[in-house]
This record gives sequence, C-alpha cells and structure tokens, in this order.
Amino acid sequence: MITEEDKERVRQATDIVALVSETVVLRQRGGDFWGCCPFHHEKSPSFHVTPGTGLWHCFGCHSGGDVFDYVMKREGLDFLDSVRFLADRAHIDIDDAPAGGRRGPKRTRVIDALEAAQSAYSVRLMRGRSEAAAAARSYFAGRGFNSDICSRWHLGFADPGVSLMRELTTAGFSRQELEAADLVSSRSGRARDQFYNRVMFPIHDEQGRCIGFGGRVMGDAKPKYLNTRETSVFHKSKHMFAFDYAKESIAAKGYAIVTEGYMDVISMHEAGFTNTVAALGTALSLDHVKTLSRFAKTIVCMFDGDAAGQHAAEAAVRYLESTPAALTCVVLPDNQDPDEFLKAHGPEAMAEQLRGARPLIDFVLEKKLEGADLSSPGLRLRALDDVAKVLAPLKDSYLLDSYLQRVVGRLGVDLEAAKRKVRETPVEQPAEQAGGPSRSRAPEPEGPSYDDGPTYEDVPPYDDYGYDEPPSVPEPVPMPADPFAELSAEDRAQLRAERNLLALLAADPDRFRPYADRIATFSWADARHEAIAWAILATPEGTPASEAVSVAARACPEAPRILSSSSFSSTSSWDADKNVEFVVGEAEIRSLDRRISQLTASLGTMGADESREALLELSRLRSRRDEVRASQPLE
Repeated sequence: MITEEDKERVRQATDIVALVSETVVLRQRGGDFWGCCPFHHEKSPSFHVTPGTGLWHCFGCHSGGDVFDYVMKREGLDFLDSVRFLADRAHIDIDDAPAGGRRGPKRTRVIDALEAAQSAYSVRLMRGRSEAAAAARSYFAGRGFNSDICSRWHLGFADPGVSLMRELTTAGFSRQELEAADLVSSRSGRARDQFYNRVMFPIHDEQGRCIGFGGRVMGDAKPKYLNTRETSVFHKSKHMFAFDYAKESIAAKGYAIVTEGYMDVISMHEAGFTNTVAALGTALSLDHVKTLSRFAKTIVCMFDGDAAGQHAAEAAVRYLESTPAALTCVVLPDNQDPDEFLKAHGPEAMAEQLRGARPLIDFVLEKKLEGADLSSPGLRLRALDDVAKVLAPLKDSYLLDSYLQRVVGRLGVDLEAAKRKVRETPVEQPAEQAGGPSRSRAPEPEGPSYDDGPTYEDVPPYDDYGYDEPPSVPEPVPMPADPFAELSAEDRAQLRAERNLLALLAADPDRFRPYADRIATFSWADARHEAIAWAILATPEGTPASEAVSVAARACPEAPRILSSSSFSSTSSWDADKNVEFVVGEAEIRSLDRRISQLTASLGTMGADESREALLELSRLRSRRDEVRASQPLE
C-alpha cells in the first residue's frame, strides 16, 4: 500500500519545472515560470508554474495543483497511478502491494536485472567468440548496422551456449527476480533462459531504463519475434520502442512517426527521422496515442502495405476523437517497410512520402472500398457492412455525418440509412484487448542445456564494417468555466482575497506568523481555506514552502489546486513584506464586509436588545474596516 511517506518522497523528488518542461516551453519571470497551457489552446501564456511551492495553475482554463494533479491531467491517470508514474520517473521504489497481499520482487530490482541483461546481451554480440555470435554480427551488418549503431541502440545477442541465468545469479539476482523480469522461465520444473539464439532489441521506458526485450530468432525456429511478457515494469499496450530516444525530437518537430518494427525505427533514426517510434506489435493502443499526444500535434502512422498493416490502420480509427492530435497515414509503395524503402530510395524520398501523409480516416475508407464490386445493390450493402464495422467505434460522434459523406455517394445509399447501419453495428474490440493470444508468444521449444560457456576478457570488440554515415534529411476541448462565476461579486472578491493570502502563506510561512492573531479573527468564505491556513501556520518556524504545501495537502486534499490559483506575488511590483501586508489586509476587509452584510441582513429578525448589540457590533466592524483600508499599502 502506498503510504503518505511514499507520496511525500515522490513529491519532494519531482521538479515541477522539469516535469512541465517536457511538453511546455516555459519562460522565467522573476522566480516563477510562464508558458502556454498544454490543456487548452491559447496564444498568450496563462500557464503559471511556481517552483518554490511545486504548484502550477492555468488562468485560462482554471486547472491547477501539484505534480500529482499535473500528471493525472496530462496522462489521464488516477491519483495512485500518478504517484507510481512519478515514482518510476524519479527511480523511487514504493511498496504498492495491497495490505496483506502477496509481494513480489521490488520494481527497482526487476529493472536492475533487465539493465544487467541488456549489458550481458551487448557483450555477447560485440565480443562473443562463438559461431552463433559471429552469425548475429553478420545479420546486423547485412542490415547496414555497424558496431557504432549496435552500440548506440544497445543491441545484443542471446547466445545459446552461454547461460544468462547463471551470470545474473552470480551477480546477486535471485531466481524470483529473474522470473519477474521474464528473463528466466520454468518448464517442467527446470529454470532456463527465456531468450536464446536471438538478436536482442532492448525496450526502454520514458526515462531510458531497460524494461523488456524483443528478440528475433537466428534460424527457422518459431516464433520469429519473441517479446517480454507483461511484467510489473513492462506493459505492451503502454510502452513504445525508442520513445526515450524520440520524445525530444517529437516535441521539437511537432509530429511523431509510428512504424511497426524495431529495424524500421532504427533505420529511420539513423536516416535522420529521429521522431520515430514503434508500437510493440501492429496494434496502436489508446495509451500509445495519449502518450504521443503529449508531445505531438500530428501522429503519422506508417503501416506496412500488407493485410496486417491494413487491419492496424482500421483499428487505429477508433482513436480519432480520443486525442487532440491529428491521425494521418502513410503506406509505402510496393508493400515495402520503412527499412526496405530507405535502402532502396533514400531519406529524400522518405521525406516526400511523409509530406504526402493523408488523414487516417480517408485512407482506411478508401482502402475498404478499393477493388470492391459495387455493381449490384446486394454487393453495395455488403460493402456498407464493412464500412460500418470500421466506423462503429465512432457511432456517437458528431462527425459521423462527415465520415459517411466520404462513401455514401459511391455506395449509392442514403446518409440516414448509413448512419442507422453504423449505429446498429456492434463495436469489435481489438484482438489484444479481447484477450486473444499474442502472436509473439507462441510456445517456445526447449532450449539447450548450458555449460560454463566462453568468457569475454581480452576479446577484441565487434569490428566496424565501414558503412558511411547516413545522409542528413530535410525536416519535413471545451474550456472549464470560472469556478467562481456563479457566485455573487462579494463572494468572488472574498474567495480571491483568501486564495491570494494562502498562496503567499504557503510560499513563505514565516512572514505571516506575526499576523496570526489578525488571521484568527477572519470569517472565512470557504472552510477549506481556513483549514489550509491553520495547517500551515501550525508548522514550525523555518518550514520550507514545499513542506508547507505537503502539510496543507494532508489537512485538505484539494490544497494544491487551491494554493496554485493565485498569481499575486508574481504580478506584484511590491517587495515581499508589502505583499504580505496587502493580502492580509485585503482578506480582512473582505471578511469584515461579509460579517457586516450578514449582520445587517439579520437585524429585521432581532428584538430590541439584540438590535442594540448588533448595531454596536456593526459600528465596530465598520470602524475596523475603515482602519484597515486606510492602512493598506499604496503604489
């Protein structure tokens, strides 16, 4: 179970400016940072980040909070998953097993084992003396991958004559940890390496840590490609090959290229298309699309021209309206994959293909009708059935009319009838979501037994095959309402005054301690604000801003969002002391206004004695209000 201590460790380890800067260009103004909001379209920066408190707020769409709130909104995660996300990012191991539940190896140990395996496989490729290792080097050389490329991509080889399990257990990893990493499997009670006689492609997470492998067999064994199973650190539908290499380039260029294979991605990168990734299988998932949408305005799907590629394109249609990014498509001629096309035509031709990318929906619908016999009503209705299966996931879309307009003329059917057909068609789940078997995890034949195998000391490294450097390539949501909008002008003024005070209080608690007695007299418009104020004021002297925010969050879970919603300090030209005097005075004035209004409204229901006391209190309150107003700092 994730504890408060775990949450706090993760919060303190996460730099809010670095986190936001992954996808937002921030410019510093004083001690704060501003940029254009990643959650709604805007031209003028209204997105505010305060590094001292670890808070962010958008004054355009009124969203804000701490690092967890940011990740929840950016990644579409719940709170606990946002903690796990940031823990992984910060390389913090947290125990999130249910209380009393079964605990497996720690995630950090699983990743450590995979990192060790990556290094071992690389040594086997680069320095292995066996005939199998030489064949692996020849395979990569034949694909145009010299030693520099192999080293840069951490490519490796699972030598069938050398036991990885023996090497890693000698290095201190337990069998349980190796099995949790899917590096070792048990068959018939005997443990053996999961991968052997395969060239190895390491799969990394967003932070560049090895979390799994794809292995291509050397020979005729099946399956041709074998991927790491789902583990505590590897999820096929969430991760992408080379995303750690590509994310900065994607953000800089504004678009991402998605291919189907490891070799395709590496060839694209080496040819200059460094914004390329691969889904781990032909199916592009919603998680993939959401991840890419954080960085890209356009996602270019480069599917193979075969039936599997067509099916993948059709499956991706369901995500058209799940992302702000435009989904486009490129299908290379002659059923070539990107690696083949680059070798045959070069980077300039690939750049031209990318410039001709078409909207995904246009490509899919055109391919669906391409070559279809539409000579009779029955055949046209059969073609409509095929179209309806593709569009069924979008049956509730307000753009359904637009999609169908592309085909109803050719099919000779009425638009309303076509809409009814789409809405009556059940939505088919993608194969991987429907629980079908993965084509990459067919039963593996028994591997060989291992001897001690060769060592690699004093063995010359993999010789460079002398390939030339590749040529360079030319670079080819409704807004939420104001949360105070429905309130009276008086209530809005008091709430904003309270939030201005709280924001400065969290940023520098010690400056407010001399005002505690005044603050104690306030009549707060929001009980949460009062709880936050006293939680922070109860902290010991010298408490840093980040810890003050954490204390406030424990007193009120909504504290980070509340504390982030003021930009007073960053927009004020006054010094810190003058700012504090002003916000305390303004909050007190609004509090007095509130009490005066409440007392005035109740006078009609009071008896004579109560009325006299109320009038005396009103006189005192008004006098105090005038006194505070007169003492407020002026420009």
